[in-house]
Amino acid sequence: MLAAPASDAGEVLAEAERIVREEQDRELERERRQARRKAHQEEKRRLARDKRERKAAGKKAEDERLRAAAEETRRALLARIRELGELCGGSILAVFEGIPDPRDPRGVRHSLPCILALVTMAMLRGKTTMTAVTGWITRADQELLAACGARTGPDGTRVPPCGRTVSRVLGRLGADAADDAVCRYLAGGDLALQAAADGPGQQEDPEGTGHQEEEEEDEQEPALMPQVACDGKYVKGARRPDGTSLILLSAATPGGVTLAQREIPAKTNEIPEIGPMLRELNQRYPLAGHVLTADALHTTTDFAGLVTGELAAGAVLTVKDNQPTLRALLENALWAGAACHVTRDRCHGRSETRSHLVMKAPAEVKAQFPPAEQAARVIRTRTVTTWLNDGHTRTRITRTSTETVYLIITMPARQAPPEHIAVYARNHWGIENRVHQASKTLRRSTTSRPRCGYGPRACWAWRQRLSC
Repeated sequence: MLAAPASDAGEVLAEAERIVREEQDRELERERRQARRKAHQEEKRRLARDKRERKAAGKKAEDERLRAAAEETRRALLARIRELGELCGGSILAVFEGIPDPRDPRGVRHSLPCILALVTMAMLRGKTTMTAVTGWITRADQELLAACGARTGPDGTRVPPCGRTVSRVLGRLGADAADDAVCRYLAGGDLALQAAADGPGQQEDPEGTGHQEEEEEDEQEPALMPQVACDGKYVKGARRPDGTSLILLSAATPGGVTLAQREIPAKTNEIPEIGPMLRELNQRYPLAGHVLTADALHTTTDFAGLVTGELAAGAVLTVKDNQPTLRALLENALWAGAACHVTRDRCHGRSETRSHLVMKAPAEVKAQFPPAEQAARVIRTRTVTTWLNDGHTRTRITRTSTETVYLIITMPARQAPPEHIAVYARNHWGIENRVHQASKTLRRSTTSRPRCGYGPRACWAWRQRLSC
C-alpha cells in the first residue's frame, strides 16, 4: 500500500520533466525561428539597399548620359542656328531694325527691336496672352535683357520696358511692315534649307556622259515638288477702326513656315488679293517648280493661268459648288479607267481611307477649264468608333461617313502621279493645323476689343511665326 504513492510521484516527475523539455524545445525552436526571420529580414533589407544603390547609380549614369547628349544636341542646334542665321541674312534683331517705329522719336526710351525681341522670347517660353507676355518681360533677367539690347539705367543694370509700353507698341505697330520683314527672314531661311537639302550642283562631264544620265533620270520616278499652300483666316480679337473683322491671306509651306501674308480690305475678298501677294512673294522666293494649293474660292482660270504662266508653277485646286458647271462635268466623267491610289490612316479612335482616282482631264473639262491637265476624285471614308457606357454595360458604336472631293491639277501625269497628288492634297491642311491654329488661342491675347487696334494682329504674326 505504501509503494503506490512513490510510483505515482515518479510518474508525475517524469511527466513534469517531459513538459519542461518540450517547453524548452519550443523555446529553442521559437528562438531559431526568430533568428531565421531576423536574418531573412536583414537579407531583404540588404538586397533592397543594394537595389536602391544600383538604381541610383544607374540613374546617375543615365542622367549624365542624357546631360551629355543634351549638351551635344544644344551645341549642334546652336551651330545650325548660326548657320541658318548667316544664310537668312543676319539675326532677327537686324530684321526688326528694318520695321518702322510708329512712335514719336522724342522721348523713346526702349528701341523697337528690343521690344519685339523680348516679345519673341516670351512667346518662345510659352507665354500666349498679353498679360503673360508683359509679365515675363518685366521679370526678365539681366542676361536676356542685354541680349535684346535693353537700355542701361543709371545704376548700370538693364531696364525692361513696362507692360503698357509693350501693349502700346504692339497696338500701333505697322502690321504690314512687320509681316513683310519677318516673312522675308523666314523665306530666306526656307530657301537656305532647300539649297542645303539639294546639295551642290552637278559638275560638268567632259566625256559626254551627261545625255546618258539624263535618260536614266527620265526613267526614274519624279520627285515631290516643293509646296506652298494659300488660305485666308479671320483674326479673332482684332477690329478695324470701322468695326469690321480683320482677314489675313497667308502663303505657307506644309511645315508651317509663313512665306507671305497680307490684309484683305474690308470691301473685297481673297480672290483679287492672292495674285499680288504671290507676285511679291515670287520676287524674293522663286515659285518656279513649286506646287501651289488653294481652296475652292481660288479655283478660277485667272488664278490657274497666273500660276502656270507668270509663276511657272503647278497647282492643285479643289472644285466645289462655286463652280457648278465644272463640278457637274467631273461628276459625270467616266472614272472606270482612272489610276487609283489608296491611303489609310488610323488614330484617335477613327480610321480614314482615301481613294484617289486620277485621269487625264476630259475634253469637256479642258474646254471649261483650259489650264487643267488632270482631274482627280478623292473619296474619303471615315469610321469613328465610340463606346457608350450606361453604368452596367458598354456598347460599341461605329459611325461611317463618306465624302467625295474633286480636284483640278495643272500638271501632267509625268510630273504629278496619283501618289504625289495624294500628298499635295493632304499637306494643304498644314496651313490649317500649323499656321491658323494660333488664331484659336489668339483671342486670349487681349480682353478689350475696342482698344486693341492691331495688337492682336501683331501677336498673331509672332505666334504664327513661332508655331513652326
